[in-house]
Amino acid sequence: MNLQLHKTIRMHTDRRKFLKRMAAGSGALALGIPSFANTFAATDEQMRRSSVWESQGQRFNMCGYAAPKMEIVKIAVIGLGQRGSEAVERLSYIDGVEIVALCDKYPDRVARSQKTLEKMQRPKAKEFSGEEGWKALCESKDIDLVYTPTPWRLHTPIAVYAMKNGKHAATEVPAAKTIDECWELVETSEKTKKHCMMLENCCYDFFELLTLNMARQGMFGEIVHAEGAYIHDLSKDWLFNKNAYADMWRLKENIGHNGNLYPTHGLGPVAQCMNINRGDKFEHLVSMSTNDFTLNVMAKDLAAKDDFFKEYADKSYRGNMNTTIIRSNKGKTIMVQHDVSTLRPYSRIHLLSGTKGVAQKWPGPERIAFGHSWIKKEELDDLYKKYSPPIVNHIGAIAKDVGGHGGMDFIMDWRLIDCLRNGLPLDQDVYDAAAWSCLMPLSQRSVAKKSGSVDIPDFTRGAWQTNKPLDLTLNGGANTGVRNIKPDLKM
Repeated sequence: MNLQLHKTIRMHTDRRKFLKRMAAGSGALALGIPSFANTFAATDEQMRRSSVWESQGQRFNMCGYAAPKMEIVKIAVIGLGQRGSEAVERLSYIDGVEIVALCDKYPDRVARSQKTLEKMQRPKAKEFSGEEGWKALCESKDIDLVYTPTPWRLHTPIAVYAMKNGKHAATEVPAAKTIDECWELVETSEKTKKHCMMLENCCYDFFELLTLNMARQGMFGEIVHAEGAYIHDLSKDWLFNKNAYADMWRLKENIGHNGNLYPTHGLGPVAQCMNINRGDKFEHLVSMSTNDFTLNVMAKDLAAKDDFFKEYADKSYRGNMNTTIIRSNKGKTIMVQHDVSTLRPYSRIHLLSGTKGVAQKWPGPERIAFGHSWIKKEELDDLYKKYSPPIVNHIGAIAKDVGGHGGMDFIMDWRLIDCLRNGLPLDQDVYDAAAWSCLMPLSQRSVAKKSGSVDIPDFTRGAWQTNKPLDLTLNGGANTGVRNIKPDLKM
């Protein structure tokens, strides 16, 4: 048999088997939780399934979709640890918001967030707790938006279940851990016409917004290369801290998985500057990791002093530094790095290199150049005044006052609510959530194959060619106020 004919027949046979399984109710979309998403890295089987999904075409294009406006956005927050409890406070500042439900595995966390609502002069919310309290919350009525800062493994299951029960979903990063989960988010959002936004707060930091608008105005010319990262030593104070992450879940994510486990903080902002999914798309990547030189050493040192850490000693930890390089359809490149376990100053890099200029945030200070030398601080200040987008001028000062990573968290929350209240498209859609998150499994696939090239799925299924760039105006919105309240919160 002709080799190409054999491949074609096999592809269609696999496709028929896969669709039959979906129809029979054994697949992810039938159950609501992926039955086959038990492998973190992208396996051959998952890549074949991805090709099937990609070949189907869109059910509905969620890029630029404007859901019906709502005067009051009724929010449920699931996951009330550090990020979740902070979100309850931030969201309480926004007019046109009601926090109607709170959920956490641990009831004491729900009680603590109820006290936050009380101090913020907000009504008491309905309470949900327990291992699967989130399911009952998603099934309940009178909720518009489910906001999910939980451990990573719950991001996709909760977002999918929320959308299937008629709610918009806003999930912490990464939105998905597997390629199967990425596609489940896309399929569910398109089918239900419910927003699925990944809460990538770094897209709303002030230098990132400045350079996004400058890129849009052509100040850097054609951007040919970008770099982003998450370089943040979490090892001692967070990963191995008994009181940091419930059940040590963040440390466990670093065992047995070798790749970029947290790509979106560095990738999201530069992807927006390069119009990924809106005029260009990720094509393929290669990824390489170092060995682990610190995590297992730390685990063994701690285990020698405290039996609690013995189960974490002599485990296969991911390499300290992962470097992933992406090539886009238009021939541009992006480097993304991940390192949370060596002694380095914090960095997300945020470098944009174009034919007319360059910008770089880390290592500080923030810098921009249009030649061989960085411009002076006074000139950078002038660029901030001239090119900061409308959202910064409208809400930036208030956001700095409210707080949340210097204000970017609040800008993100305010913008999400303002878009929902006014029936505007969201800045980040489900395709962004999937494309930015898929580096987690795909980088691991590449690392496992001696840094072999791995194709990146087109989650827009061709729509990237006609999708419009992100709207940086506030047209049709900016009428959502902020409450003037200063409670004495001791979180």
